[in-house]
Amino acid sequence: MDLKKALNKWLTVDNHLTYNSIKASNPVKKSLILANHWAHKIVLFIAQISMIIMLVTVFWNVFLRFVFNSNIPWAEEVPGLLITLFTFIACAIGVRDHLHISVTMVYNALPSKSPIRKVMDILIDVSTLLCGAIFLYYGVQMVSTYMGLTGTLPMTGWPTWIQFLPLPIGGFLMVFDSILFLTRVLKWEDLLYSEPEVDYNEMLKEQKQERGGKK
Repeated sequence: MDLKKALNKWLTVDNHLTYNSIKASNPVKKSLILANHWAHKIVLFIAQISMIIMLVTVFWNVFLRFVFNSNIPWAEEVPGLLITLFTFIACAIGVRDHLHISVTMVYNALPSKSPIRKVMDILIDVSTLLCGAIFLYYGVQMVSTYMGLTGTLPMTGWPTWIQFLPLPIGGFLMVFDSILFLTRVLKWEDLLYSEPEVDYNEMLKEQKQERGGKK
């Protein structure tokens, strides 16, 4: 019973992975948000597993090399593939919560409800959408092209197209997130991986107003 309660809490309260846990009145909007949450939960799990396998493989290979003067033949190829997978998933995760490096000096200097801010937000989502569309289009093209070839990777023997698979995965998530932000299905405050960023300029303005009111 406790396990069932813990699972229900993980699905509903912690991660909002059930239909009824999504706070939206429109059923289509709820379904899209739920699909977005599940998509990101799945890729986050894949990224975590990839990181664990990569660290264990590299550590074990170094241990074998220095202690037993041996090595794992595929120990360089597999971590390389996992780094690529982790990189593109991390890129998509950064888009979802706006975690990528940005210069916000002009943006933060504007009032919080300024129309210029709204235009800049739209431009950010549009540029991200275009970037994700490029990843998705050329990623699918490269995967489909190499699927038609008979070559394999030298150490693992895996098909060559597998090394390009992270590109369309990351691109799809970037496009998906950008469309949801542009259509206002998701708002910038709807975060999955991080806490809301503190706007110190607004905080200072509020403090000055409070001091002025006290006087």
